[in-house]
Amino acid sequence: MENIEKIEKIREKAGVTYEEAKQVLEEANYDLLDAMIILERQGKVKAPQTESYTTKNEENVNTEFESAQRTYQNDCKKSSVGQLIDKILATCGKLLKASLDSSFVVTHKGNEIINVPVLVLIICLIAFAITVPLLIIGLFCDFRYRIDGVDKVNVNFDINGTLNNVSDTCDNIKKDLTK
Repeated sequence: MENIEKIEKIREKAGVTYEEAKQVLEEANYDLLDAMIILERQGKVKAPQTESYTTKNEENVNTEFESAQRTYQNDCKKSSVGQLIDKILATCGKLLKASLDSSFVVTHKGNEIINVPVLVLIICLIAFAITVPLLIIGLFCDFRYRIDGVDKVNVNFDINGTLNNVSDTCDNIKKDLTK
């Protein structure tokens, strides 16, 4: 584009005289953009206003926002795998503490023979084929079992009462067999 064409362009776009357009272009080394910037700074041209227009319906925007908000709130209510694992570990920790706070006591004719944490009994019960028969044989040999410290643990039934009933039943069976 020749210099005369540039001057005409500036005159059309900025609404200035031929002489003002020529002077500004000479200052800007005939760069149209720089010339327009100079005119803006001088206040002879208004800076372009930014406007926006959207074809979206405002109701749609609100509905989408509300839907996204509901989805977010529902996701926050769901528990993650990590939270589930934390709950399981917390429950296992409580059970472990309860098994250490309670003692499994074995007595024979009123004398205490064994007093170990319930955890030891649970570990021994893993060897079910050995431990359970020994406990049953012990009942027929006048051994009695009880769990001390049960009052510290929330249990819904009377464990010691049940163990006493089992021991009494074994005593009755033993008396019936010896008659």
